[in-house]
Amino acid sequence: MRRAPEAIWNFISPIVDALNYEFVGASLGQSESGLTLRVYIDREEGITVDDCATVSSMVGAGLDVEDLIAGEYCLEVSSPGMRRPLYDAHHYENQKGKTIKVRLTVPQDGRRNYTGVLTAVNGEQITVEVDNDSHELTIRDIDSANVVPKFG
Repeated sequence: MRRAPEAIWNFISPIVDALNYEFVGASLGQSESGLTLRVYIDREEGITVDDCATVSSMVGAGLDVEDLIAGEYCLEVSSPGMRRPLYDAHHYENQKGKTIKVRLTVPQDGRRNYTGVLTAVNGEQITVEVDNDSHELTIRDIDSANVVPKFG
């Protein structure tokens, strides 16, 4: 799953905000059920199934009218969960010190995948420490990034 196009973000964000949820982000890609749009929402007290249903109903109705996605697709609305997706500098800033998994759109120094500790966020640059080596990555070059949950 990749970050959904900006037009979809710009359409969904005000709907989610008007319903008093935080719009965390949206991904679009192929899944087992075909083309899937995943919308992530959050709020301080957590997200319930009813919250997801409310947002799904409003976003789905709006997307049907605007026709921003060609053809059939599946809409999924959920909390970001323990493997919280990271999309912008604010998201990364909130996860400093945690282990993250990053996949770049284009290899950097022959490498696309990084799993390590997020040590710094400087504007649109992040620093990930992998095996005692620091790697500076540009957020716009990141295809996907998630927090790696720690158990125990």
